[in-house]
Amino acid sequence: MKTKTIRQSVTFRTSPHVVYETLMDSRKHARFTGETASISRKVGGKFTAYGGNISGVNLELVPDKKIVQSWRESDWPEGHFSRVTFSLEEVRGGTRLAFRQSGVPEAHYDDINQGWRDYYWKPMREMVEKH
Repeated sequence: MKTKTIRQSVTFRTSPHVVYETLMDSRKHARFTGETASISRKVGGKFTAYGGNISGVNLELVPDKKIVQSWRESDWPEGHFSRVTFSLEEVRGGTRLAFRQSGVPEAHYDDINQGWRDYYWKPMREMVEKH
């Protein structure tokens, strides 16, 4: 199966801690996605999001700096996982999130690439930048 890599960068007007917690806290994750999420905060721990349509395992967790996960959608070929990395860096006025997802099945690339923008970055920004 051919795969592709997604690379995106987004800046939030908030701290790295807030961005990290928004991604890793089950309740906060569910709030911005509008779907249930269950996220382990341990390396080796499992997570699900979007009502179980997304699942995987935490591979590396560095609080407020980095999240690395194996990640898959329920309609992907059985047993296939991509690798997702969220790298957080404090910048003037907020946090830069450098995002990379390798191993995305080519047939799903366009939908997943746009999906991160529509279903993650946009609602996350609306939630964390409210004053």
